[in-house]
Amino acid sequence: MKKIVTLITALVLITGLIISQTGCAGKSETIEKTSYYMDTVCTITVYDMEEMSDENAGAAIDSAFGLCSDLEALISMTKEGSDIYRINHSKGKPVECADETIEVVKLGIEYGQLSEGRFDITIGKVSDLWDFHSEEASLPDDSAVKEALKAVDYTCINVDGNTITMGNPDSEINLGGIGKGYIADKAAEKLQELGVTSAIVNFGGNIVAIGDKQGEAFRIGVEEPYSDRNDIIGSVDVKDAVVVTSGIYERFIEVDGKRYHHILDVTSGYPVDTDVAGVSLVGDIGNSARCDALSTICLILGVEDGMELIEKTAGVEAVFIDIDGEITASSGMDFNKM
Repeated sequence: MKKIVTLITALVLITGLIISQTGCAGKSETIEKTSYYMDTVCTITVYDMEEMSDENAGAAIDSAFGLCSDLEALISMTKEGSDIYRINHSKGKPVECADETIEVVKLGIEYGQLSEGRFDITIGKVSDLWDFHSEEASLPDDSAVKEALKAVDYTCINVDGNTITMGNPDSEINLGGIGKGYIADKAAEKLQELGVTSAIVNFGGNIVAIGDKQGEAFRIGVEEPYSDRNDIIGSVDVKDAVVVTSGIYERFIEVDGKRYHHILDVTSGYPVDTDVAGVSLVGDIGNSARCDALSTICLILGVEDGMELIEKTAGVEAVFIDIDGEITASSGMDFNKM
């Protein structure tokens, strides 16, 4: 039996691996809109702004979504004409890129170095072989995977000003492990520039909490793995913060009764074999991209090594849920277990 499962839903309040909730009494008028970027349902909810009105809040959200569209058009590997598409089809020739593309690629290189290559944005040629959208899910040819692995090496990315040149002409960049967080950061920045003082930016597994809600923290629920977004295992209370989750249950295919998730091991080309089912990171606002990369790295490393990384990384806390359902929180994480 072949089966594909993608946990992306169109329901506004449950977009992604963590669920946005509010932890205070009383109601206030809110403006909320939903769109679709980066293969993810994206919702922005504005609770307050300097000059709060339906018109102003709606315009701010529209402006943020417009920026999301512009950025996706730069860093998507599948959109023809994007900077990343042009790099991946350049055959090693120099490609002039936008400032934003350079910024996120440099971040990807930074976390490649931090993880000693376990997080590698040149996984593109390998990820191309895995189709997590097909109705007829199947495994890639093993020989093709081994051949594609030869092109995985983030150190071959040469950045000179606004020009990117791939030292290996066969290498392809895939920013899936950091790009959504980067765009969430930029969307939140845009909202704040336009006077938004209280909002939730919910881009699937990436949530940005702008300010608070009527003086109280936003309560972000952490979903129990494999619960189809129906059960909450705990929550974190945050103000001016990001909450980012990575999980092996987020997107996967099922072939002959075995599940293959979408987070790939750069040494084998197949899903990483990890004891982590899901990991949620909390960091300061403006760090969704960094937490995006870190959460993926933590999942790849496993609970013990991932926790060691978190404990020595300033400004970020984490809660791990292992494949047996055991919860482990970092020393500074205030996690409310259900």
